[in-house]
Amino acid sequence: MKKIEAIIKPFKLDEAILALGEIGILGMTVSEVKGFGRQKGHSELYRGSEYVVDFLPKVRIEVTVSDDLTEKVTLLLADATRTGKIGDGKIFVTNVEDAIRIRTGERGNAALT
Repeated sequence: MKKIEAIIKPFKLDEAILALGEIGILGMTVSEVKGFGRQKGHSELYRGSEYVVDFLPKVRIEVTVSDDLTEKVTLLLADATRTGKIGDGKIFVTNVEDAIRIRTGERGNAALT
């Protein structure tokens, strides 16, 4: 099993959820986060004063899938969230040793569906 974590622009969330839903991925965790990468924030004007916004608003999507779906899901997320501009985000893939559905006690891939 793999955990796929995507940090994306907030306005791309609906497209990502739609794309994942089309291949049957319905369970996910979504969090509002802030951060920066190469773009290192930006300047904004407020009441005539300029100030720097260091941390930009982003959305983190977390989904755990079986090994055979990993490549499909990562490519799908990348395609659905790409704008081609700086700050599109990142996708991280990590190993998951086990998953347990609390209600039934199912383990492994059975706990994911």
